[in-house]
Amino acid sequence: MFKIQLTSLLPMKGVSDNSASNKGQNNSNKKLLKKPIQVLKLNKKEAVEKTNEISLPKSEKSNEVQNLEFSNDFEQLSKSDEKVSESQKTSIDKLVDCDENNDNTSLVKPKNIENEIKNFSFERTVDDFDFDEDEFLNALNENEPIGLEGETIKGKVIAIESDGLYVDIGGKAPGFLPKKESGIGVILNFKEKFPIGLEIEVLVIKEQNADGMVTVSARALILRKSWENVRKISKEGKIIEVLINGFNRGGLTCDVEGLRGFIPRSQLENGSEYQSLLKKIIKVAFIEVNPETRKLVLSEKKATLITKFNDLNLGKLIEGKVLAVKPYGFFVDLGGFSGLLHQSSITNGSIRNLREVFREGEIIKALINEIDLEKGRIGLDTSLLENSPGELLIDKDKVFNEANERALKAQSLFENKNT
Repeated sequence: MFKIQLTSLLPMKGVSDNSASNKGQNNSNKKLLKKPIQVLKLNKKEAVEKTNEISLPKSEKSNEVQNLEFSNDFEQLSKSDEKVSESQKTSIDKLVDCDENNDNTSLVKPKNIENEIKNFSFERTVDDFDFDEDEFLNALNENEPIGLEGETIKGKVIAIESDGLYVDIGGKAPGFLPKKESGIGVILNFKEKFPIGLEIEVLVIKEQNADGMVTVSARALILRKSWENVRKISKEGKIIEVLINGFNRGGLTCDVEGLRGFIPRSQLENGSEYQSLLKKIIKVAFIEVNPETRKLVLSEKKATLITKFNDLNLGKLIEGKVLAVKPYGFFVDLGGFSGLLHQSSITNGSIRNLREVFREGEIIKALINEIDLEKGRIGLDTSLLENSPGELLIDKDKVFNEANERALKAQSLFENKNT
């Protein structure tokens, strides 16, 4: 050990000291003589680090915040020119003493709440505003708007006005049925036809307005059902009777299921005197049914043709004259109507040219393999009369002479189709 004389550290009298830093160091050495400043700074740094580690876990502070706090404390401690307050000295000394003695029991440890968070459970209470799934769906259904355009609804008459009536359809507001939409044609006894409490079926033609009211129509619903019935009759190829109620230069007009039908002059049996059929009932069949364009065309000739078809059935042997040769087959006159012998139904052999088989005006025999009442078409078949493929091309006279016996064998193929 060696002793340091304090007198050697003090400036001599009469000697000027121009270094401001030396003065500051001498003053600080006098005040902090018991502990060198290097030791003090080091202890302060370790104490601050200890307090930061003990006070908060690393998970609660980000690295950026910890670094910022450490740098601020270190800069504050490293400024030798600034004076440290007595309270700061005291707190730092206590922390240093605590670190030297390794006595951490006096420090308060942070409370570990991770386990408590994991074991925490929230008990939900049911109140009056809670909905289960069924109640939620029922609430949606109750608030769903009633009366989409094109929808059919049943309702009850609740009020009658001069321009229409109101129908209860189950919505927030009743549906309004204008007088002109109450039916087909002119209705004179409007109030008698729609008494209060009458249940009717209507069609929505206009959706809800701002007041929640929809516009409905009985006439539109009648017309829709009429088009559906007419289309069904047309597909079945049925014949109907109509009353001629008018005529024009092109033909006659009639009423069908509340719809306006037209019969062209070319589709009448006697088109030259068509005006004489006014107010008379005739039998017709449908040629064209188009609800989108509201086009309804009928034919008296087709009705006559369908009447003849009623005497025909699939597999029947029929005789006719070849009317025309087409690239796809032959048209055959069957006595008032024609049938089509398609090239695929002529023979089971290979054909190079259709005219090598039959010619115009030639009498042939064939089996009926198709009856289309809607289109008014008959399909014919001669290949079923062959005993071997291509026999009709080699000896067609033999095939036609034995046609009756051969037809009996082929008719078994059509028994299920006829039923």
